[in-house]
Order: sequence, then structure tokens, then C-alpha cells
Amino acid sequence: MQDDKNFWHTVEFKISRAQNINDALNEEQLYTIAELTNAKGSEIFNDNENIYLRAHYNSNVDLDTLLDNINNTLKNFQDIKIHKHYEIKNQSWATQHIDAFPPLDVGKNLTVSAPWHEDKLNKNRTNLFIFPASAFGTGYHESTQIALTLLEECVKQGDKILDVGTGSGILSIAAVKLGAEHAYARDIDPAVIDEVKRNIELNKINFDKFTLEVADLAKNFDQRVNILTANILLPPNLELLPEIKNILENNGNAIFSGMTLNERDVFVDALIKNNFKIIRELKLNDWWGCQAAL
Repeated sequence: MQDDKNFWHTVEFKISRAQNINDALNEEQLYTIAELTNAKGSEIFNDNENIYLRAHYNSNVDLDTLLDNINNTLKNFQDIKIHKHYEIKNQSWATQHIDAFPPLDVGKNLTVSAPWHEDKLNKNRTNLFIFPASAFGTGYHESTQIALTLLEECVKQGDKILDVGTGSGILSIAAVKLGAEHAYARDIDPAVIDEVKRNIELNKINFDKFTLEVADLAKNFDQRVNILTANILLPPNLELLPEIKNILENNGNAIFSGMTLNERDVFVDALIKNNFKIIRELKLNDWWGCQAAL
């Protein structure tokens, strides 16, 4: 057997865009596969029909054992299949991972960055440090950039925010750094809580400013807030709308993102039916979001 310094096992996974037209959801599932199967490096690429994940594994793991473990994991992801597998010459995937998340300016005065770039940043900007554990929610995805840009315009000193589907916690962290008094960060996935805690610590913010909850959307939420953010997919955004009237303070704002331009009209119709008015809309490539108020 070759030494693991000479090559990597490389496995390509694919998911058909016909299974789910939302590329962000497809990519998130693929990156989850990489994490669950202990890939040492990965990258996304696509064609007109499919989205692919190329994942790299240490060659000191027996290939048959590796594939058995991967296939067991894929039982929970019925739409994702192994496309092919092969060997590739050794590369420094850890270094590529670091280089893949350079500082990114967002909005008027925000910069999203992985923590290892802290010494390169403009201290006059509001710097958000997010450990890139997943592709969705790091700030590098268009939908998160839209939400951050809208949020920056809304936050006032002393505000309270409800962040539905918090993911990495980036919107909650941004709100507090911009002056919010408290952030309620909710997600249906218990696994994100430790990730949010890590990112709060990276940003040197007092944990007392956050309430982290495993919860479904805004169900059973009994606080009033000035801002609600929902960087989630169209169906849960639609489900969330009727609940918001019992959550937002007078003159409060709701920020919705995570939807494509093709989904805009459906969501705008739902906003109108739920007595919202659109304050501002943003689009970035194929993604769309808005700020709305009751």
C-alpha cells in the first residue's frame, strides 16, 4: 500500500438538480456528507444537471472500508450518490481550505473573515469572525451577504433580534456587534449550537447577550423583538410569516433571505397576504432577499 503522503483517496458525490432546485440546500447536504465521512478537504463543482462534491480522504484508510462507511452514511441522504472514486497526488488540503476563505467586505462596513486572517483586517470596519465549518452561513454565500447587508441598515442600539435558522450564528453575531442588546438564535438542528458558541467566542462577545435554542422556526417564542432574521429556504419562510405579527415590536423589521429570484413573486404575494410591506429588496446573482415591516 502506498504511503498516505503520496496520494489521497478521492470520492466524488453527486446530487441531481432535479431533486431540489435550491442549489444552496444541495450544497449544504454535500458539505454535510464531507463532514460526516471525515474528509480532509472538499470542493463543490457543478454542471447543468448535477451538483458534485469532490472529497479527499487519507490513503492510510483501506478503500473498501472507506467506501463501506460512506455508503452507510449515504443511507440518510437518498438523493446523493457516489459518482466515482480514484487516487490523486498529495496536496495540502488544509492550506487550500484556509486560502478558500479570505476576508470579504459586505454591505457598507462589515467584513466577514475566517479567524486566521485577523491580523490582515481593517480595524475600522466591523469584523465578523466565522469558522468555516459549513458552506452555508459562513458569510460567503450570496443569501447570507444579502441578509447581512439588510441587517446592517436596520440595527439600532439596544435592539433585540430573533434569528430563525441561525446556522453559524453570523446574523446574531453581526447584530450584537452592530449594537443590538440581545440576540435569540434558534435552529432546528442541535448540532449547530456548539458551532454558534465557537463563533461567539471567536468574536469576543459576552455569552450573556445570546439565548441559543433548538426550536422549530418561531414556534412557542414568547418574546417581542425589534428585528427578525430568517436566512432559510422558501417553504419555512412561508410557514414563518403568520407567526411574526406576535413577535415584532411596533416599527420592527423582518429580514428574509435564502430564496432565489425565481421564488421572489411567490414570497412577495405571501408577504402582501400577511399584511407586510416591502421596505427594501436586494438580489445577488440568482439569490434574493428583502426587508419588510407590518
